[in-house]
Parts: sequence; structure tokens; C-alpha cells
Amino acid sequence: MRQINDIIVHCSATKEGRDYTVADIDRWHKARGWRCIGYHYVIYRDGSVHAGRPVEQIGAHVTNHNANSIGVCYIGGLDASGNPKDTRTPQQREALRKLVSDLQKRFPGAALHGHRDYAAKACPSFDVHKDL
Repeated sequence: MRQINDIIVHCSATKEGRDYTVADIDRWHKARGWRCIGYHYVIYRDGSVHAGRPVEQIGAHVTNHNANSIGVCYIGGLDASGNPKDTRTPQQREALRKLVSDLQKRFPGAALHGHRDYAAKACPSFDVHKDL
């Protein structure tokens, strides 16, 4: 198993109220030349948590920070006009809290970050440090 030092939260950068799946993101990431979905987990709007890339494999979600991290993505992150917005449903909020808690128990000492901590992006469209 890889050494996990970070849990990094992302949004799918999709408009609010629209549903997308792991298969959709896998297709998008393959179109970028990646071998498969870059995230390890994806949280749908209904709060269900879905596996992406296996945790044992290095992800493809933050440049220079993939080797020792787990990538978690929720569907949404943009308002109807395409601007950054915290679009998480109540179910996504609860699922994200539970998933992060479970991952921190599984990987003690892993720090929690938002993608924007590493890149000039709004992703995940909320302040991970304040909310989680």
C-alpha cells in the first residue's frame, strides 16, 4: 500500500443540478490522455460514494501531489452560469464528512486539503479547512 499523507478534495467543475457519473469523469480524463479516472472517490448529488481509481494506485488529480494522496471529488462546483459556487447538496455534505472521517481513520496523520491549496483554482468551490 502507498504511504498516504494527504486527502485532497475536488469538485467536478460541472454546473449545479446536473448529474454525472464515474464513467463520465473516466471518459473526460481519458480524453485528456490519462489512462483512467484520476480521482479515487466520487460523491454523486444523492450522496452516494463511488469508487474511481483504486486507492492502491497513484491518482491523477493534483500536479506533483499524486504519489501520496487520495483524490475525492464531488459532482458540481459551478453555478448555472459556470461560476464557482458551493453546490453541494445536503447529502453530499454528509457523505463527504463521513468519507473524509473514514479515510482519516484508515490513514492516520493524513492532512486534509482542497485542490485550490495547490493550484490557482476555485476547486472545490468551498473552504475545506473551515467546512471539514
